[in-house]
Amino acid sequence: MEHNSFTTEQRNIISNKIDTKSTFDIIQIINSEDKKVPLAVEKCLDKIANVIELVVQSFNENGRLIYIGAGTSGRLGVLDASECPPTFGVSKEMVQGIIAGGDYALRNSVEGIEDDRIAGVEACRNINLNKKDTLIGITANGGAPFVVEALKYASSIGCKTAAISSNQNAKIFSVVENQYRIHADVGPEIITGSTRMKSGTAQKLILNMITTTAMIKIGKVYNNWMIDLNPVNSKLVNRSINMICDITHCSKEEAKRTFYESEMNVRASVIMILLNINLEEAKVLLEKNKGNINDVLDNNF
Repeated sequence: MEHNSFTTEQRNIISNKIDTKSTFDIIQIINSEDKKVPLAVEKCLDKIANVIELVVQSFNENGRLIYIGAGTSGRLGVLDASECPPTFGVSKEMVQGIIAGGDYALRNSVEGIEDDRIAGVEACRNINLNKKDTLIGITANGGAPFVVEALKYASSIGCKTAAISSNQNAKIFSVVENQYRIHADVGPEIITGSTRMKSGTAQKLILNMITTTAMIKIGKVYNNWMIDLNPVNSKLVNRSINMICDITHCSKEEAKRTFYESEMNVRASVIMILLNINLEEAKVLLEKNKGNINDVLDNNF
């Protein structure tokens, strides 16, 4: 296909002669286009839900979620993956991001690496990608060989696959099943071809949905609290203690004392306070109920 047939490569008439506009007019144009992004994401919620079910299946099989992309898309995948351990208390292996060019490419442009077909496959082999995992290819244009070949390899070994692109005729869509093709049609970019803008914003929204919803589905959220957050700094310690107060309606002093007694485990602290038991007893109940607080409370109140 001709390169300019892709949505991501077309000119946006809304931003015609943007270089002659005032500062306020420029940001008003950008803002007006950005408003279209969540509406574009809304149109593919059914496909996003399908992909989330794949991810949940992987997690329940002790598999992993792996993002793979180049440039902005790769960086966004790495970003989303890196935020899962502190938010949901999971291992850094459970959700991973692969970017063409490796960690160096997170801060630097690595010319031509997205065209390296072999590198995409090798990156998957290096992390021992297997049939329990879900591999999600992210590419705004949709044709990066690094990503396409990685998805082909994943399919060949029985790994679950999905794809995210801003182009309807993206090559990556040809290597995944239809129900797992997320086409976020955000239209042409304000700056022609600058897919770090609307396309990148759409990708960030979609990745947020995938990991957050999957973690909710496997019990990493209680009500709407980050029950398994990793309290690695004073802000998160205070958030943990306040969360215990909110859930159990105990005093801050009791929440703080129990939090440290539980070895800084919010989930265990909640059970200890609500059932008036010690840490070991709380651990037994949580293990018996697969960590589900609602089940623990329903079976023991």
